[in-house]
Amino acid sequence: MRLGGPDLDTCENPQQWIAALRTRGYTAAYCPVTADADEATIDAYAAAAEEADIVIAEVGAWQGNPVSPDEKVRREGIEFCQSQLSLADRIGARCCVNIAGSRGTAWAQPCAENFTQEAFDAIVESIREIIDGVNPTRTYYTVETMPTMYPHTPECYQRLLEAVDRERCGAHMDPVNLITSPDKYYDNAAVIVECFRRFGGRIRSAHAKDTLLVKKLTVCIEEAPVGEGNLDFATYLRELDRLDPDTPLMMEHMKREQYPA
Repeated sequence: MRLGGPDLDTCENPQQWIAALRTRGYTAAYCPVTADADEATIDAYAAAAEEADIVIAEVGAWQGNPVSPDEKVRREGIEFCQSQLSLADRIGARCCVNIAGSRGTAWAQPCAENFTQEAFDAIVESIREIIDGVNPTRTYYTVETMPTMYPHTPECYQRLLEAVDRERCGAHMDPVNLITSPDKYYDNAAVIVECFRRFGGRIRSAHAKDTLLVKKLTVCIEEAPVGEGNLDFATYLRELDRLDPDTPLMMEHMKREQYPA
């Protein structure tokens, strides 16, 4: 596998970007440009990554809500995700990733409607529309697991992939987002193993952060910096190591000074 993290420096060109990655020892990176970059710039970063043996792990489509009940918001979400998927295909990223979206009034809003058959069907149709509108040949569209919307369990993720039924629909791995109860917290190795058993061969990129059960009632499980929680990283890394050796493990959601450690 390959380790990567966010670009913490302002880089004005591909050479500076590669130098910053090498300083940190990364062999994987988040996409360094946005979809409004011109084709020459996108191609220059893609060429620099290839020459330096850097895997571009993922292009985020965060904030796009392709299953919103508001048709205008839904349409904008679909188009934004298609734009980001096109960027991922152009630059050669392993995937474009978003959450599935919410049936509420905001992109990541928890609501009862997120756990309905209507929501599941809307997610399936949105993923198909995003992929079919771009027809990527080099990358994959993926959704990240979330505790407040589908897919929220390994079984649900497998069922979603089968329902979408698109070759260019891949999987994204973030086990912390699946640890939603004390029993899963204390036996999170079993959750991790189940994910790899059900959809491991389709994983295009993975996130590294940690999970921490806070000692207050009723139940509060928070993200934590890597190594400061209870996630079974030994199991996680062993399972990742069985995949394509270019599979990226991307650190996220930490303070700048925590990444070197």
